Amino acid sequence: MFRDIIDRIKEAGEYILRSRLVSLIVIFILTSSILIGRLFYLQIVRGADYLENYELQIRKTKEIPGTRGNIYDRNGNLLAYNELAYSVTIEDTLSTDLSTSEKNEALNKILDRVLEIVESHGDSVIDSFGIILDSAGNYQFTQSSETQRLRFVADVYGLTTIDLLTSEQRSQSAADIVHHLCTDPVYGYGLDDSKEDPAYILKMVNMRYAINLNSYQQYMSTILASDVSDETAAAIMENKDTLTGVDIEEDSLRRYTDGEYFSSIIGYTGQISQEEYNALDSDEKKQYSLSDIVGKSGLEQTLDSVLQGKKGKTTFYVDNLGKVTDTVSRTEPEAGNDVYLTIDKDLQEQTYHLIEEKVAGIVLEKLQNVLNYDPESANSASDLIIPVSDVYHAFINNNIVDAAHFGSDDAGPAEKEVYEAFQKKKASAISDIMAQLRDSNAAPYDELSDEMQDYMDYISITILERDTDLLLTDQIDTSDETYNAWRNEENISLYTYLNYAISQNWIDTSKLGGSSYTSSEEIYQELLNYLEDYLNNDSDFDKLLYEYLIKSEGVSGAQICATAYEQGALPMDEDDYNGLRDGSVSAYSWIREKIENLEITPGQLALEPCSGGAVVSDPQTGEVLACVSYPGYDNNRLANTMDSSYYQQLNTGLSRPFYNKATQERTAPGSTYKMVSAVAGLTEGVINGGSIINCSGVFTEVTPSPKCWISPGAHGGLDVVSALQESCNVFFYTVGYDLGIDDEGNYDSELGIQKLAEYAQMFGLGETSGVEIPESDPQISDEYAVQSAIGQGTNNYTVSQLNRYVAAVANSGTVYSLTLIDRTTDSNGKLISDNEPEVVNTMDNISSSTWDLVHEGMERMVSSSSTFAGLDISMAGKTGTAQISDTHPDNALFVGYAPTDNPEIAIAVRIANGYNSSYSAEIGRDITQIYFDLDGSDKIVTGKAAELGQANAGD
Repeated sequence: MFRDIIDRIKEAGEYILRSRLVSLIVIFILTSSILIGRLFYLQIVRGADYLENYELQIRKTKEIPGTRGNIYDRNGNLLAYNELAYSVTIEDTLSTDLSTSEKNEALNKILDRVLEIVESHGDSVIDSFGIILDSAGNYQFTQSSETQRLRFVADVYGLTTIDLLTSEQRSQSAADIVHHLCTDPVYGYGLDDSKEDPAYILKMVNMRYAINLNSYQQYMSTILASDVSDETAAAIMENKDTLTGVDIEEDSLRRYTDGEYFSSIIGYTGQISQEEYNALDSDEKKQYSLSDIVGKSGLEQTLDSVLQGKKGKTTFYVDNLGKVTDTVSRTEPEAGNDVYLTIDKDLQEQTYHLIEEKVAGIVLEKLQNVLNYDPESANSASDLIIPVSDVYHAFINNNIVDAAHFGSDDAGPAEKEVYEAFQKKKASAISDIMAQLRDSNAAPYDELSDEMQDYMDYISITILERDTDLLLTDQIDTSDETYNAWRNEENISLYTYLNYAISQNWIDTSKLGGSSYTSSEEIYQELLNYLEDYLNNDSDFDKLLYEYLIKSEGVSGAQICATAYEQGALPMDEDDYNGLRDGSVSAYSWIREKIENLEITPGQLALEPCSGGAVVSDPQTGEVLACVSYPGYDNNRLANTMDSSYYQQLNTGLSRPFYNKATQERTAPGSTYKMVSAVAGLTEGVINGGSIINCSGVFTEVTPSPKCWISPGAHGGLDVVSALQESCNVFFYTVGYDLGIDDEGNYDSELGIQKLAEYAQMFGLGETSGVEIPESDPQISDEYAVQSAIGQGTNNYTVSQLNRYVAAVANSGTVYSLTLIDRTTDSNGKLISDNEPEVVNTMDNISSSTWDLVHEGMERMVSSSSTFAGLDISMAGKTGTAQISDTHPDNALFVGYAPTDNPEIAIAVRIANGYNSSYSAEIGRDITQIYFDLDGSDKIVTGKAAELGQANAGD
């Protein structure tokens, strides 16, 4: 039995040994053992090494931006180009296993070291965040409007619209925003802003915020510092082993030639914002990423798709130091197209200088050594002066010097003296203001001093209505008796008005800080506490205080002027500085000298006048040869990585350099409009070439009776040619009146307006001119036919629109679309598109005899004016003066063309608050002289304030 069992086992064993399954099982066991052993070796014995090698030798795909196209003038002069430079960048290569706090700590350590290296070699990290430090070391927003500020705050909180902001978020200060970004438990940067220096914190926030704009995407680089030196680049590369993700990349930076003259046309580039990216359609979003550089303004923006190069792509492996170990594939980027403008670079620059020198000449002409001046004391706008106190105040008011620095530890002697006087003035003024606001028996507004009235206005309008919205203006009943007593009749105090506003629920108590109030008295007391704190910390109120401190001679002009040397606003001149300090140099004489030499420019002073615009075009094609807005700005400081402090200075500047004076600023055209009225009157038959209209100095057909500029004199009988020559208002009042006579012989102003508007439309004044940069919409007058016929009423046009209009006069009725673009080529110079002249309208119903009469009138205007005496080319033109108010100088305008027989250029010039149209005409004359290279044209631009010709009466 036992043997049988043994035999069976042997038989089974022999069977198994002969079976193929056994072989398979043995092979499976052996191979499994090998695999298990190999896995043990890889994962246990060498696991850490291989994991590190896997993480650090990763495959990456990176976009390569295309080179942006160049911009040239019509003659091939380079205006915008690209320059290779080094940038310090960072990518997210930190371990994904780190917690938020650990990642913050690691990243901040890296950025701290980057900051140290960059600054040790004289370079700077990026400064594009929407918050800066003032000279007192306080955080402040760079946005000039409340809407812009709220848009920035919404971006910080990752909200798509400002409507999603909570009331708490809306009211946050710049310091609150920085604190939030530093310390928020979820999204904060892990920075201790309570212990670190604000300047250091802001630099770190700038870098962290830029990284966050890229959402710190894996292997997408963020620029931390641009255009760094070779020394910085070398130091970064030497420390790459400890600077995880940091690298030096060759970057293409946008540069502008003579940017100040062309900034209003070309604009500048910068990193695309979240708002701009969100505005793209789905197809465009495929072409852009949040790290892309795009046009932010001007032609850079409107032609971005033309100038923008096509991206390339590279796929590669990198090692643990970020070094490329293998390139898998590469698609080369393509350069953007080049754009040639119609602009003549030399004419553009010369025209800019002409405006600056002429405006400086007007300032000097009107400047007087007076501290206290009431503009209402002038008999007319032409009699207004510029008191020197306004110039001294402009140093502070338009930030030529930084008043916040006066109290700094490193302030100069003059700064400290001014600051001490200011502190006393501020304490006294706020004390007086609060006493006024606490007194139920306070004097009514109309019995207060001019200074106290200005303070009350500042509180009620600037603070309560404009800056804080504490006063709910949309809920105010403007017919309310108490409201009108304050706003119009001015016979109650601000105390009375504010208490009444509280009773009517016109005050937004939620902004006062308290949770609940039991009485109106509590609300008013909280409002007073709010106002007192606000005034103590408001830099704009400080500027108002300085105005009265200067007028009262609490500080001297010499002290203010000396601060410009101490702060480096002007290069130090020891003799002048010491002379200002010891009284041997007159501050008034010093000011005049600096303005005359353009060491201090009208744009810096931002007085009236301080700005101007001019457009020169070819009336046969619509090509713009010059399009000047004064003052300009250095767009090199805004391109690529923005200089936030400079941007804020421009954005808050009282001369508004971002606002294009040639294409965006609208004013009444004044008498430059009279060619429209002449063509309308001649074509409609209310006058003809032989019609004589008598000017007695007053037009008596309507009430009130408007006067001619010559009143109390009179022009007597004039035909249309002499009316244009003399710019007789009564003649054109009559034309406007007669255009409004209906079939029954009655005057209908609406009918006159309708006919004038019809002809204005023919001249292209009903639409923008066509230039490829932002342009304000024109406004054809819709009331008062009589006044509209001389360019008043509600007529409002830009210089560019007036230029197209006078070009149509010059060529006898062909209205072209103005253009700044000549042609587009690829990077190799191959023509892509040639911009052909575009005709908008032809005035075929206007007879040649009508054009002859209008041309003759304009030619006589020039030939009879002393302004154009000696001009060696035939020219036609028309001056215009647009009134603003009795307390502000008139706007001065000129339109014209040359030569008269075959016009090559059409010119439109406006000096805002330029007093007299003769000054604009002088610019038009000089542009003509320079364009045709006439004798003496090389001596017209002198680099100094222009000497003014005799201001002619009339317009």
